[in-house]
Amino acid sequence: MSRISIIGAGLAGLTAGAFLARSGHQVQIFEQFSDIGGVAATIEQDGYKWDIGPLLLEGFGPNEPVRNILEELALMKQLRIVNEDRGLSTPDFTFWRPEKYQGLYWRSEMLKKLFPEESINLDRYFKFYLRMIKLVTLFKQSDQAKGFKKFLLKIQLLITALPIKKMQEWNATQLLDYFFSNDKIKGLFAGILADFVIRPSEFQGVAIPMVNIETAFDKRIPIILDKHTIQPQYNYVLGGCGEMVKLLANFIKKNEGTIQILSNVQQILIENNQAIGIELENGEQILSDIVLATGDIQSTFYNLIGKEQISSETQQYIDSLKYMESIFMVHIGIDFDPSPYQPAALCYYYGTYDIENAVEKISNGIYHEGEDGFLIYIPSMHSPEMAPAQHHAVTVYTVAPNHIKDGDWQTQREELADKLLEYAESKIPGLRDHTKTRLIMTPEDFRQRIKVKHHSFGGIPPIMGQKGFDHQTSINKLFYAGCQSESTGGVANTMNGGKNVAHLILNSLEKDISKIG
Repeated sequence: MSRISIIGAGLAGLTAGAFLARSGHQVQIFEQFSDIGGVAATIEQDGYKWDIGPLLLEGFGPNEPVRNILEELALMKQLRIVNEDRGLSTPDFTFWRPEKYQGLYWRSEMLKKLFPEESINLDRYFKFYLRMIKLVTLFKQSDQAKGFKKFLLKIQLLITALPIKKMQEWNATQLLDYFFSNDKIKGLFAGILADFVIRPSEFQGVAIPMVNIETAFDKRIPIILDKHTIQPQYNYVLGGCGEMVKLLANFIKKNEGTIQILSNVQQILIENNQAIGIELENGEQILSDIVLATGDIQSTFYNLIGKEQISSETQQYIDSLKYMESIFMVHIGIDFDPSPYQPAALCYYYGTYDIENAVEKISNGIYHEGEDGFLIYIPSMHSPEMAPAQHHAVTVYTVAPNHIKDGDWQTQREELADKLLEYAESKIPGLRDHTKTRLIMTPEDFRQRIKVKHHSFGGIPPIMGQKGFDHQTSINKLFYAGCQSESTGGVANTMNGGKNVAHLILNSLEKDISKIG
């Protein structure tokens, strides 16, 4: 049995800890904050509950990563989820699931009526959309297959990819210019990139369909179009994402692992380029056979380890990384039913079609206050227990710079919350007058919650040519996971990264045993 110290009780640390504890190792998780879960936690005030990160989640469908992980740990049956969809609103049109099912292409047909001159282009785009779904499906299937079946799937993958070979080096701006001439349609399909705070000119063009999955807008659309074309499914965790955090934490404890809150790791102990343990803020040293860090890259490698312990190449890589920006979030409890104005729990409200310029402003510290867009999430619509009877829990949030160019978050938090809610009231009237409680979360609050200098909501942005830090570091016995690692961000990717790094650790320990033998 090996001693394994895990820094951080977010989804990456908890997932890795669950697999390692199940394998019989002595797992200790150290969390500097008073609550576990990181940005996957569910928070509570005055009888209302809100999630502070995940919303409508991918990964719970058949053979998708979160479901596979929870089934492997025999936890899936204990988690309540519901398959749902969301709305999307622009200054000119709004997508809500039609009352009567209209098939896979209903959004395309709606856009054709609005922009008849783009009809042929929309057909071209949706043909490309299906090809990309097929490519991703074939890639997953070939990765899971073995022997001759794996070979056949790889051949089919290459044949499917051939017609779009010329597009593989394009960014999103180039791809959308290729398919469309109307800036409003381009802005529609690029809009979600603002959530990552990434410019369309920096994003891989062929990935545009993967951030505009049609099942996200209509849960009735079949996810299996054919055996090699399978779309993701979207679900809410009933009761809030904190329910999943609790499941993983309880599993770790049942397997004799420990989770210590308010335990701030001050240093990762290194000897002869090998991690030998950690030192807490109170000076206590915990010797370990393996150390797994899940915090942000700069804090982990510059503060907990120190530049003297890492190569110049690693320092250059860390210094050159571009990070996502943060978010400004206002949670409120209201005493009326908002469904006449927003018929589903979640809707994205775009305020601009110029995503390139909107992201440019945020990256330079210019906060739009909600004018460029925001989302409204009402978790009590799918989980009534998240608010008192006849009341609702509402979250309004938008992307925001870590540091405002003019002013600061702490002194302006109330004023900026009012302004964001004012924009939200253009969609759901009466939010402020009917607010019974309010909880504001600024980028500064997030930085404190997860102990980072730069709050990167979602981790490393999917910029072309940039990847997260490797799970297996150049320091022996030190591993790295989380949304800034090679697994990237999002619930599904982060949990899958936690599982993958756990397997790397287990393989490393098995090799050590075989060497001794």
